[in-house]
Amino acid sequence: MGAEVHDTRACEVSLPEARAELERILSDPRFHATERQRAILRYLAERRFAGCEEGVKAYSIALDVLGRASNFDASNDPIVRIEVSRLRSSVENYYEAFGAERDVTIHIPKGTYVTLFPRSHVPYEQDEEKLALESDLPETPDDVPVSQVAESSVAASPSGRPLAIYASGALLLCVAIVAGAVAYASKPSLTVRPSVALSMDAVDSRLQGEASQTRDMLLTALTQFQTLTVAKAGYADKRNQKVSGRAYEIDMKYYGDGDIRSVWWQIVDSQSGDLLKSGLEKIAIDGRSPAATRQEIVDVLARRFAATRGAINNIETHAGSTESIGNACVLRAEYQLDDGSSDNMAAVRSCLERTLAADPSNSDAKALLARVLIAPEAAAGDAAVRARALDLANRAVSLAPMSDRAYVALMMTQFADGRIDAALQAGNRAISLNPSNPDAVAKLASVLFSAGYFDAGVAMAQDAGRAVDIVPRDAMLVLALDAYRRGDWSEASLLAEQVNCTDFVVRALRVAALGQLGSDQAKERLADVRGRDPDFERTLRWKLEARRFQPLLSAEIVAGLTKAGAVFALNDVTGAVNP
Repeated sequence: MGAEVHDTRACEVSLPEARAELERILSDPRFHATERQRAILRYLAERRFAGCEEGVKAYSIALDVLGRASNFDASNDPIVRIEVSRLRSSVENYYEAFGAERDVTIHIPKGTYVTLFPRSHVPYEQDEEKLALESDLPETPDDVPVSQVAESSVAASPSGRPLAIYASGALLLCVAIVAGAVAYASKPSLTVRPSVALSMDAVDSRLQGEASQTRDMLLTALTQFQTLTVAKAGYADKRNQKVSGRAYEIDMKYYGDGDIRSVWWQIVDSQSGDLLKSGLEKIAIDGRSPAATRQEIVDVLARRFAATRGAINNIETHAGSTESIGNACVLRAEYQLDDGSSDNMAAVRSCLERTLAADPSNSDAKALLARVLIAPEAAAGDAAVRARALDLANRAVSLAPMSDRAYVALMMTQFADGRIDAALQAGNRAISLNPSNPDAVAKLASVLFSAGYFDAGVAMAQDAGRAVDIVPRDAMLVLALDAYRRGDWSEASLLAEQVNCTDFVVRALRVAALGQLGSDQAKERLADVRGRDPDFERTLRWKLEARRFQPLLSAEIVAGLTKAGAVFALNDVTGAVNP
């Protein structure tokens, strides 16, 4: 390591200060870097935070961030050096233009792949940096050889060059322009996360301190979600001019009336000024501390705005073109997975694949593709599909180690592969990164319940259903299954009917609960299930086992279905259903 690195490390800031600066620059719309370069910066920083003091190799960046194959050779493919060089330029330009706001900067020494966090800006030698970048680019000679043509048969230009060369060059240029125009016109729009700017004012000036603290806490909570980008006030519309993502402003009014705290809010389109949605949240203090009250207000608002089915993502999902890739694909995939239907799963998968082809470092697309791959029932028995899904989830975590979305994908793929303990660890990590995300809480509730941790799963399912417009499917299903497990057939039937899903487990549970109740509707519902899946009775046990349901719970579901009129072939020795 060179003297520059050692000298710079001598004046580095603490780890918390370094983390704060990383998040600040990545969330600042004035930092002009591509998503790929941002991913590299986060990757280098997180590896440094994890103790990798000497930096990483180009090979690791190529595989973990840029999506290159395992046979990547840095000597033949200079992509890593090019992207890191451009990242250095972006960081340099940022600090030169806006300076260091908190006596901490980010520095990537030339010739290394490591991030340093000195207290003062360390400039680069611009000429050397430019030469380093140019040396990484493929060589393009000034004189491109052309096929030799007999000079006697070709008219020459006044300069002595054959006119045929000019004519053919012009023709090729025209063809290239037309082809480029057609390709550009047919190229799908690569959408990004929407930008959101917040403002909150107290109606009573005496509550302005409370309002300011609540706003700051809400800003922190929203940055933990991977569904949107939090922008500084006044920058959301400017950012929208540079990328294809929309920009929103959330205006809030803070009220206090005795033991009640209320927040009125409205969401406005930054470009058009249109009012898109508004609401009012009321929280009772009930003897709690001011900090606890503010935290509940923040949790409610964060879920309203940034959850998968929250106000902003509901607008984003239904406003974009179905041909768009990028963030639009990610949101559609999350909606599709929550619906539990396989009707549009192939289209969602194709959209995510096209997103990764255009942007290999998109961690959100990797995470959602991993979950989409294991969603079909057949995926449970396909080891190759599970392996690919697990690899995508691991790469998503490597690209975005602070993303709850990535860890949810890791949890679900590990669980599908039978790695229960690892799945629970990944789920707990997702919740620690974003405790306000009801979708992550619901997914962990489902894994806990299926693994036999019934009380913990139910408690988390109840929390996931708090302060949301639509309770996540997994949370509702856990509550319905628990009611059935406890023998509360009426409650199980009522909750199962409310599950926003039509997959085989929900259909089976609905029929089983009616069978246990002796309802006249049970046979009609069973006939509907058989009509949808003629192999229903033959494959049910295998499907329940693939979901990792506890054997006793599976047996109770089979018992309810039998009372409804279902016929299962039992193995005389084990009592298991023959596949």
